Amino acid sequence: MRIGLLGTGTVARALASRWAAAGHDVVLGSRKPGEREGRPDGGHTVTGLAEAAAHADVLVNATPGTASLDVLDVIGAPALTGKVLIDVAVGLTEDMRLSHPGVSLGEEIQAAHPELRVVKTLCTITAAVMVAPDLLDGPSTVFLSGDDDDAKRTVGGLLTDLGWPATSLLDLGDIATARGQEHFALLFLGIAGALGTHRFNVRLVPVARAAVR
Repeated sequence: MRIGLLGTGTVARALASRWAAAGHDVVLGSRKPGEREGRPDGGHTVTGLAEAAAHADVLVNATPGTASLDVLDVIGAPALTGKVLIDVAVGLTEDMRLSHPGVSLGEEIQAAHPELRVVKTLCTITAAVMVAPDLLDGPSTVFLSGDDDDAKRTVGGLLTDLGWPATSLLDLGDIATARGQEHFALLFLGIAGALGTHRFNVRLVPVARAAVR
């Protein structure tokens, strides 16, 4: 599959490397690709944003959440039409508050770009865990939110290519449920401070079958 990652930061490079290792054709899209020369991009091709979108069957929004809408506006609807967009971003202000507290970035992207099929996922974990769930002591949960079931199936397959078993994936429902995923960022920061590490995840623990009557 051809994957275009919008962004060249830690998250984009980690995802690109893992998906490339799984056999996918990946490129990184940068707002200023000419300035990337000599910088560590994991050996991946770096293009402009529009070129990354044109290349891709699936796009990944790995830009800062406060810039994501502007980035997609620059690319434009013609290059985005029909694409699946995996949105892993969360918008945080300089004082670490959510930049869109009333809704979610995923919803804002879907509303602004109905030509995209947006799936929110991976925004509840750090980059190292995104691409290596075996770092964790036991199974944990990754969430998906989106309006298009086919898009979520495509994304689910790409998550398994990162090492996440199907049993770890939980479809929360439509794109409005992305609010819960993104608001988890505030709890994530608190947990990271308490543990002294960002390398953790949560596990959904249902009621024991014997207790369900």
